[in-house]
Amino acid sequence: MMNKRWRYLPQSPVIAVESLSKQLGIPKKLCALLLQRELKEREAIEEFLHPSLARLHAPMKMKDMPSAVARVMEAVANQEAICVYGDYDVDGVTAVALLYKALKKAGATVSYYLPSRHKEGYGISQAGVKYCIDKGINLLISVDCGIRALDKIKAISQAGTDVIVCDHHQPGPALPPALAILNPKQKNCPYPFKELSGCGIAFKLLQGLALEGLLDEQEPLKYLDLVAISIAADIVPIIGENRILAAAGLKDLETNPNLGLATLMKECKLTPPYTISAIVFFLAPKINAPGRISHPEKALNLLLASNEEEAKKWANALLTENQTRKAIENTLMEEVQALISQNPHHRQQATTVLFQPQWHKGVLGIAAARSIEYFYKPTIILTQKGNEAVGSARSVVGYNIYQAIQQCSHLLTAFGGHAYAAGLRLPLENIKAFQKSFEATVQQSIRPHQLIPEQVIDQVVDLREITTEFYQNMQKMRPFGPKHRQPVFASGPITIKSYQLYKNEHLALRLQQGNDPNIWRAIGFFMAEYLPLVKTGVPLAIAYTIQENVYRGNLSYQLFLKGIKAFADANI
Repeated sequence: MMNKRWRYLPQSPVIAVESLSKQLGIPKKLCALLLQRELKEREAIEEFLHPSLARLHAPMKMKDMPSAVARVMEAVANQEAICVYGDYDVDGVTAVALLYKALKKAGATVSYYLPSRHKEGYGISQAGVKYCIDKGINLLISVDCGIRALDKIKAISQAGTDVIVCDHHQPGPALPPALAILNPKQKNCPYPFKELSGCGIAFKLLQGLALEGLLDEQEPLKYLDLVAISIAADIVPIIGENRILAAAGLKDLETNPNLGLATLMKECKLTPPYTISAIVFFLAPKINAPGRISHPEKALNLLLASNEEEAKKWANALLTENQTRKAIENTLMEEVQALISQNPHHRQQATTVLFQPQWHKGVLGIAAARSIEYFYKPTIILTQKGNEAVGSARSVVGYNIYQAIQQCSHLLTAFGGHAYAAGLRLPLENIKAFQKSFEATVQQSIRPHQLIPEQVIDQVVDLREITTEFYQNMQKMRPFGPKHRQPVFASGPITIKSYQLYKNEHLALRLQQGNDPNIWRAIGFFMAEYLPLVKTGVPLAIAYTIQENVYRGNLSYQLFLKGIKAFADANI
């Protein structure tokens, strides 16, 4: 946890807020939040506040979708061998589960293949190519991977297997020689929304198959809970189609969830209403754990479970794997922090690039993300695999780490990913040269303010304004997530009535604003560093989100702290 600079979002003119409030018949505070998020027209606001599946784009708008649908239908009709090839993370596993279950229901002869992160690495592997050839697969459908697997797809195609690529990662300069490529990010793809998850693209394929009659038109909608899980876990923007799919999928998680997901949520004691952040922090790590520690098929088995006994068996297996993952991750993080503390130049550097041959490949991405929490720099964590270094990259807000890695591609064997997360491989002898090249690239392209963590604040409010009506209106903006985060509020001056520290990490406060008689409960996870400021007794300003708390039938609101400042320093 680092002390952040607070950035207050510009406020819309009062006249604009009042006009919108009268026009729509909704409270001014909600209108102010909507205007801040560039939602100004009645139609756009109605669509936003009431996400509807009827507004999803037609699947046939996606480049190559007609060819993909026709080939799948032909394969099903002729009982050809179909293989759904996924990735080892949540997005890949949910995509495989979705396609496998739907095609099975359509009468297809279908199998699946999930690669081992440790033995095969990301994407279509040499072992995967051999599997397709040995099994006589007629049609391979890759999900959440394949857009950069040019040589592997060429080998599969030359062996007589048709390939359909369903991928949402950034394409390279050349595309694989596949029969069809479903990826809105490819050139000349007219599909209006570019930010679908890998599972989201598999869902669009199901929609296309339903349009052509292979599936009942309602069949794709039975898997929206899986799509919502993928959207949350893969950190794609919660805007456009993703917002519609996530909203519908979260409702399905509450009313009619996949048996495996329902069992896992029960074992995790996760209760409705479900949110994107709850999936990210509580559910996704468990589904990801087998892919990190052993093999992702354990997670897929959970999603394909057909009875409660089977579902509970695999849910418990995932929980066990997750405990192992936590232990490995904590050890690695201790070593990361030790290496950084030994580097006298790290403070002046714009990047963190670390390599240790013994580090566990399965937790590199988590370690990179956690390193940013402490040091806030574009970060790459590398380990050894054979004669190469393999690693995961994570970025800070507003900086495209994929483009920075691309600038150093002459030193790499392979790379791929997104603006904020990427993977890479390079010869061991290139590590030092890559560290220097990557540092120089980032130094030249990153802006100084991007290396200072910030806390964005939507509105300054008086705590007395937080009423049931206030909270319920804000909840109309759910689901929250990337590109549409939960609103953060600031209040002050605040007086602390009492404080407590839990597990030497978490700060619990009882606080009051001005002459308001209400005493508010606030919790700051991993905010022990603010305790000395709290103890001074000076008037404070707090940044926070609001959460409903129901205890023994009594409803109250709790503040989840994002930051604390001396009121004199907060510029409220």
